[in-house]
Amino acid sequence: MRRVVVTGIGMINSAGHDAASAFDAIVAGECGIDRITLFDPEKYSVKIAGEVKGFDPATVMDPKEVKKADRFIQLGLKAAAEAIEDAGIDASVERDRFGVSCASGIGGLPTIERNSVILNDRGPRRISPFFIPSALVNMLGGFVSIAHDLRGPNLSSATACAAGTHAVSEAGKTIMLGGADRVLVVGAEAAITGVGVGGFAAMKALSTRNDDPKSASRPFDADRDGFVMGEGAGALVLEEYEAAKARGAKIYGELAGFGESGDANHITTPTMDGPLRAMKAAYAMAGEPKIDYINAHGTSTPINDKNETAAIKELFGGKENCPPVSSTKGQIGHCLGAAGAIEAVIAIKAMDEGIIPPTINYTTPDANCDLDYVTEGARQAELNVVMSNSFGFGGTNGVIIFKKVD
Repeated sequence: MRRVVVTGIGMINSAGHDAASAFDAIVAGECGIDRITLFDPEKYSVKIAGEVKGFDPATVMDPKEVKKADRFIQLGLKAAAEAIEDAGIDASVERDRFGVSCASGIGGLPTIERNSVILNDRGPRRISPFFIPSALVNMLGGFVSIAHDLRGPNLSSATACAAGTHAVSEAGKTIMLGGADRVLVVGAEAAITGVGVGGFAAMKALSTRNDDPKSASRPFDADRDGFVMGEGAGALVLEEYEAAKARGAKIYGELAGFGESGDANHITTPTMDGPLRAMKAAYAMAGEPKIDYINAHGTSTPINDKNETAAIKELFGGKENCPPVSSTKGQIGHCLGAAGAIEAVIAIKAMDEGIIPPTINYTTPDANCDLDYVTEGARQAELNVVMSNSFGFGGTNGVIIFKKVD
């Protein structure tokens, strides 16, 4: 089986507009969650989110084309461009065997919402001709492939909050099986709209800590009351090891293992068993190495955090054997389908820089969440192997493991 390595990364979220600044802010424990400005939230029970503020899509695409692309595509193009540049991809890199694996949980929700209102108020003839091409999940891959002339496999994952992680594993499989030599993974989400926030709020999935947005996302804390929506994008260039080595690329790490599973239990209520089986599969594929850090799914919801903690303890044979765990959703919110790609970038940056980002807002211990969550601030550590977890509605789970390359 061909080896797969990471040679480029990119990221944009409420903590920063590029991988370096966003990671530094996350490590510093800075929080990008605040009152919503993308729409007027006054009538909503939830008024807070992790927005990407100050982003100008004209910096990554022709200003005349901006109206043709939903915000999730625009954010994805930003992260993709950074990853391509970081990997040193130039005109000499062959494009026919360079693919795209994109991900989004919901896709162009702002565009769907806007055109639904137009239909209702002004009739079908006023619907934008750019509506469908702008809203489809796979159009993220379409726009990205055109922007960078990537003519290999063009894949899409729309597996809720596991989509970004599944996009990484799909890219890995494609390269391992010889379907491509390189794949650009891009996970993006921009669902902070009236119908998006209102829908999740109706499910009682979101924190209502509106008066204290910086402390609203509280992974593993006893007083957690739901997740906070975030938006953004993460991107990774995956390459076949020998091809990367031949062109002298910087190698951040190797995709050592991945695992996928289904709960087959409930549409929105997760189990402990499903995530555990995904972690076991990734761990076995990686050769059961010593895991030095886990970037947890850690949503700040009562059930997920308890179940994920129990699954981690079961995997490693007890609390005393578990590695440090942190959730970075306290800093940037839950970016839904982009979360797995963003958190893969965070895990790789942590391994590259030898520092574990903290879990912020953990102030009240929960007897069911009793691992080392790195709650006292970022921690310097030698990280040779890192794991990233993602679990989604519908009981879809994904886990990936990266390791340093000798």
